[in-house]
Amino acid sequence: MRTVFLNGDYLPAEQAQVSVLDRGFLLGDGVYEVIPVYNGLPFRLKEHLQRLQRSLNGVRMANPYDEAGWSVIISKLVKQNGDGDQAVYLQVTRGVAPRDHVFPEGVEPTAFVMTNPIKPLPEWYKQDGIKAITVNDIRWSQCDIKAITLLPNSLLRQQAQDAGAQEALLLRDGYMTEGSASNSYAVIDGVIFTAPKDEKVLPGITRDLVLELAQAAGMTYREEAVTAEQLRNAEEIWISSSTRELLPVTTLDGQAVGTGRPGPLWQQLDARYQRYKQEGEV
Repeated sequence: MRTVFLNGDYLPAEQAQVSVLDRGFLLGDGVYEVIPVYNGLPFRLKEHLQRLQRSLNGVRMANPYDEAGWSVIISKLVKQNGDGDQAVYLQVTRGVAPRDHVFPEGVEPTAFVMTNPIKPLPEWYKQDGIKAITVNDIRWSQCDIKAITLLPNSLLRQQAQDAGAQEALLLRDGYMTEGSASNSYAVIDGVIFTAPKDEKVLPGITRDLVLELAQAAGMTYREEAVTAEQLRNAEEIWISSSTRELLPVTTLDGQAVGTGRPGPLWQQLDARYQRYKQEGEV
């Protein structure tokens, strides 16, 4: 039985309860973070907590803990759940109040944290590459806020699942934004392209690391969105996220990407990513 953290208490997950009047339950009024843990140590914790603060600021919500407080909670919870490789899920909602669209005053936020083992990805994801489809980006206009209102993302990801693909790449006004649960990249003429960090995409922690690694390797990249036509003609396509790390997309909308195999730039960056996990240095 795994232990979770809820509003100051560590308790078995089966005993954790949240009021039906919580605004996260009624209105999706909350934000979240997912933080990978390797060998018991949170990966890029500071950057994740900084993004949490940006999301909280974006929805005008108070942070129930400072960085040190969150660090203690996460460390204790990871240890209680067996150390090892885990994914920390952290959620803050505005709290319990009568249902009303207007923000309540004097309400304490609800803070919840849980961890789950990171499931190893199938080996063929890297050996052969994954499949993706392109779909219209139907999400709201503040995707830079990591909000718990993920129904559009779930619908898009399910559309990919129904098509036998592992991810959906989102197109807005003819340009790729990101994946339904990932940031995305396209390699064109040897240059790595990824959408700029604006309100249309989540500022991915893994995305930032990928670009740091690319720069250290002497690779050229541009934070610039690509068109749907450019995407179809890309030499390589990748996705990245905290728990899936960096994966090659070798089939897009049923057509081979490049040679149909994981490309050389992805291979170099994935190797550097794995070394960074072990050594912590670019």
